[in-house]
Amino acid sequence: MSTVVQATPTRSIAIPPMPKAEPCTIVIFGASGDLTKRKLIPALYDLACIGCISGQQFDVLGTGRTEMTTDEFRKAMRDAASTSKDARKFSDWNWEEFEKRLHYFPGDINNDGFYHALKDQLSEIEKNGGSSNHLFYVSTQASLAPPIVQGLGKCGLSKNEKGWTRIVLEKPFGRDLESAKALNREVLQVFDEKDVYRIDHYLGKETVQNILVFRFGNSLFEPIWNRNYINSVEITAAETLGVEQRAAFYEETGALRDMVANHLLQLVTLTAMEPPVAFDADSVREQKVQVLRAIHHMTPEQVCERTVRGQYGPGKINGKDVPGYREEPGVKPDSRTETYVAVEFRIDNWRWAGVPFYVRSGKRLAKSETEIKIHFKRTPQALFAKTSDDDIEANVITLRVQPNEGITMSFAAKQPGAQMKAVPVKMDFSYQTAFGGQAPVAYETLLLDAMRGDPTLFTRGDEAENQWRIITPIEDAWLQLPVPKFPNYAAGSDGPEEANTLIAEECKKWSPIG
Repeated sequence: MSTVVQATPTRSIAIPPMPKAEPCTIVIFGASGDLTKRKLIPALYDLACIGCISGQQFDVLGTGRTEMTTDEFRKAMRDAASTSKDARKFSDWNWEEFEKRLHYFPGDINNDGFYHALKDQLSEIEKNGGSSNHLFYVSTQASLAPPIVQGLGKCGLSKNEKGWTRIVLEKPFGRDLESAKALNREVLQVFDEKDVYRIDHYLGKETVQNILVFRFGNSLFEPIWNRNYINSVEITAAETLGVEQRAAFYEETGALRDMVANHLLQLVTLTAMEPPVAFDADSVREQKVQVLRAIHHMTPEQVCERTVRGQYGPGKINGKDVPGYREEPGVKPDSRTETYVAVEFRIDNWRWAGVPFYVRSGKRLAKSETEIKIHFKRTPQALFAKTSDDDIEANVITLRVQPNEGITMSFAAKQPGAQMKAVPVKMDFSYQTAFGGQAPVAYETLLLDAMRGDPTLFTRGDEAENQWRIITPIEDAWLQLPVPKFPNYAAGSDGPEEANTLIAEECKKWSPIG
């Protein structure tokens, strides 16, 4: 077992205050849904509490098919925020001030008349002192985005002579390459690309953003961040949760579309990209797209060799019995949907030629964690003849995205004593320990950036298309290949055993989860 030493900042550093948002009215489509309750309203409430958005010229207009009054909407949001861990400064007084800015307007997004009525509602808010800047947030299932975009365009809400207008689209951005292209065409017929914010909440996480600082802000690491020194890269996004109440969505999506097509490919691009000329939207996103373009799509034969899919069966999570996926409410008893996926990606460029990027994601695994492991090449062991190869581990840098955000480095050190014997030790850096306080949660960061007009941490249209250019051939090949005998891993395990064959040549087996 490795010895662990703590890494701390060289001086005490407080988390700086966040910038202020521009005045605006946020219109949330699907405001009665789960995302609004769990993430959007708690994030906006917290931003208000810390002074990033002021009560003057800031309003939230929720809309959806559910019939309710503004008072009922405010009560529902209060109930959600008061129990949310993301609303960190909740108090009755703070909420009473915040809820004055919440409004609700029911309607059918497929009815053209709804958008004209919505336009009137926004005019009324503006007359009462609200802002003429509009941020439309599409918090609905992806299939409803096109009619919302078209409706906004037909009634003139996509253009704004008095201020700015922006639209935020939740992933998935399509379900394959053709639908992603079609969605981009429809959106760009109504909005300019600079006003379209495709949100992937992983990019709002502090540790994800810190990948760039760690790589490009330290001369110690950047010179060795390439094929000459790195053996392989291992990226894991594991969760103990099952499908919860999302069976209808998940049956149509699966782990590959739900996680790899966006979240994990984002982690791949940030780990592998070239240094941008500046930390701005165009420079950063262009380098990410270049990585995606360098990942060649797989043939059906390569898909068979470089991918593993799984589906969880019954098992135990935290000591409690949980059902298998096919036994979950709303799931077909013979479902072919994967709840686990492992893929080997190869980036065919100068920096990464020959270095495999292994990614995996799954539900009902042993622990909820997301991390990136950089496995370096082993040193020759001639100097340590009395130390067996099994006792000398290759150096590994682990970037922990969640939980316990931080960075761990493993390296060899001499064990005290008369013999020249090397043992592995670890140096650990924890965000919480080092900086204290509470960093903003992902949706706070991204909502604030959208209100400030900074698209750096959002996905560009061609980036979304290039993600699907990689994923769609895998989905197509799976339709042709025999389906594995599901279920093929127990809930509470590290996933299917077959996944270890994927990584065996480079890493022997995946790192344990948990």
